Amino acid sequence: MSNDPLLQPYQLKHLTLRNRIIVTSHEPAYPEDGMPKEKYRAYTVERAKGGVALTMTAGSAAVSKDSPPVFNNLLAYKDEIVPWIREMTDAVHEEGAAIMIQLTHLGRRTRWDKGDWLPVVAPSHHREASHRAFPKKMEDWDIERIIKDFADAAERMKAGGMDGVELEAYGHLIDQFVSPLTNELDGPYGGSLDNRLRFCFDVFKAIRKRVGDDFILGLRYTADECLPGGTSRAEGIEISKRLKESGLIDYLNVIRGHIDTDAGLTDVIPIQGMANSPHLDFAGEIRAATNFPTFHAAKIPDVATARHAIAAGKVDMVGMTRAHMTDPHIVRKIIEKREEDIRPCVGANYCLDRIYQGGAAYCIHNAATGRELTMPHILPKAEVKKKVVIVGAGPAGLEAARVAGERGHKVVVFEAANNPGGQIRLTAQSERRREMISIIDWRMSQCEKYDVTFHFNSWAEAETIEAENPDVVIVATGGLPHTEVLSRGNELVVSSWDIISGDVKPGTNVLIFDDAGDHAGLQAAEFLAKAGAKVEIMTPDRSFAPEVMAMNLVPYMRSLQKHDVTFTVTYRLEAVEKSGNQLVAHVGSDYGGIAKQSSFDQIVVNHGTIPLDELYFELKPNSTNLGEMSHEQLLSGEPQSVIRNPEGKFQLFRIGDAVAARNTHAAIYDGLRIAKDI
Repeated sequence: MSNDPLLQPYQLKHLTLRNRIIVTSHEPAYPEDGMPKEKYRAYTVERAKGGVALTMTAGSAAVSKDSPPVFNNLLAYKDEIVPWIREMTDAVHEEGAAIMIQLTHLGRRTRWDKGDWLPVVAPSHHREASHRAFPKKMEDWDIERIIKDFADAAERMKAGGMDGVELEAYGHLIDQFVSPLTNELDGPYGGSLDNRLRFCFDVFKAIRKRVGDDFILGLRYTADECLPGGTSRAEGIEISKRLKESGLIDYLNVIRGHIDTDAGLTDVIPIQGMANSPHLDFAGEIRAATNFPTFHAAKIPDVATARHAIAAGKVDMVGMTRAHMTDPHIVRKIIEKREEDIRPCVGANYCLDRIYQGGAAYCIHNAATGRELTMPHILPKAEVKKKVVIVGAGPAGLEAARVAGERGHKVVVFEAANNPGGQIRLTAQSERRREMISIIDWRMSQCEKYDVTFHFNSWAEAETIEAENPDVVIVATGGLPHTEVLSRGNELVVSSWDIISGDVKPGTNVLIFDDAGDHAGLQAAEFLAKAGAKVEIMTPDRSFAPEVMAMNLVPYMRSLQKHDVTFTVTYRLEAVEKSGNQLVAHVGSDYGGIAKQSSFDQIVVNHGTIPLDELYFELKPNSTNLGEMSHEQLLSGEPQSVIRNPEGKFQLFRIGDAVAARNTHAAIYDGLRIAKDI
């Protein structure tokens, strides 16, 4: 048996877990009609195949109709969920893993205009900042009804073959009872700590009465809200002891912080540029104080940190949830002593930010996650070996090279720069976003493993490519900043890339016109502000930086507000003219009726990229498909067979920003789905 602390089994009551790594409950937003159908099941089973000890689904499944999901959650209050749960649990068990589900009532952390348009309920009328709904203050019959709903839902989950149920407390209804900030009830459920805990214990008593003792029950809860007047660290330790002493639950899953604001949520679930494992020592304090099985997850992205968490006795089971979205086969690679092959989580948080904006969770650099029904995590060898030439070593080109190499093709990559990375290398100029370079570093190491040949500092001409006698050419040349967006004065502005790269010296009074709403605009603003410039960010949109999304916006705002950056929405930069040593910005509005002027010494335009596609069009006449891609074959996973020029010498495709300005995930998805079928 291995001496690796992570690979030791753990006995949780009657359940033997095969190692110490878990995937904690999270909602990837893959349900269909509130049910865990094929897509959801495939995603969950993939992590079981990868060797994880316990995977928890749903973050969280709703137990009541007045707890409507604000993103696409499972609906545990429906009887029809049971057979879908059974199919998923059976498939996970066949792979040797345990499986649990998280149940919740959201309380005020939802909206009344979702689902059945029922009033939001909570133990007070206080609105949650994030979801903005003013709740109804709960009555006695609301409490009785929801306790029964929890028990009914747990009974359904046991009938579906789950090994256990975890209740989600932090930020949700149970925690709203516990926290003095959100409980203004009188009588048995409000006031003293005993009363505020009563709802939690009544729920567990009702569940235990239904499911019996041979069913795992746990609680994910905050033991320190980190809010004035909220549950304190001392009170949290007392709560933890009482949870153990109740005899109703089998483990504690510890959280520190609050999630009622974007900033609070991001501190609980940190993103790139924030400290790794910030709450691990606190979880260790809870374990030491209670001597009770303790789980924890919060930005534990690498094996070394997880190994330390177990070896140091901080926790009994360590959660690597986002890490498993990036690579579902972490445990298998540890067992096979291939830790260097683990695809690293870079903390970009594209997964969670998409959920909180109403989309499905996708990993920024594993495009197979959430697409297990159509995209492979492990690539089969190609029956016919081909020569694949790729132009561009950004994320799209490197993904195509990695995939084609793993398939067994001979791959040659040309890159004009002296280093790989494309726009990601520019992104990683920011100290806070330097983890992004791991997207490139990992692909380069994989390409080396598959003997991919690289030519750097090579501006590839059509003749250069054709001299390689390729079977397939993939153009992944990316794009260049698009700043030609004004009616006049385009030559007077600079791009966000110019600022981030350091190619242009920062001004002292700077306008950033951000018409793309992506990271580049805010990253340039942060660079300028830190250099001492007075900065105004202007956008024609009704909100700024919509492509950055909520949790990624938090560290930007903390930095930019500290430097007194001005944010101006709903105004459009229309023209620029020079006046002495100043630039005059002519500003209008899409809403009409506005024409004003302001002076700056530097104006930055952030408007995405224009494809760098000259090489593609030079190669197109000599290709068999004349660049055409069959969308039907692409989406059905079939090799491309379009022939428009029988005299052509090679297939030609272009991917990523060489097609149109998109984002890193789109570029990598392009590379995966075209190269996997070559």
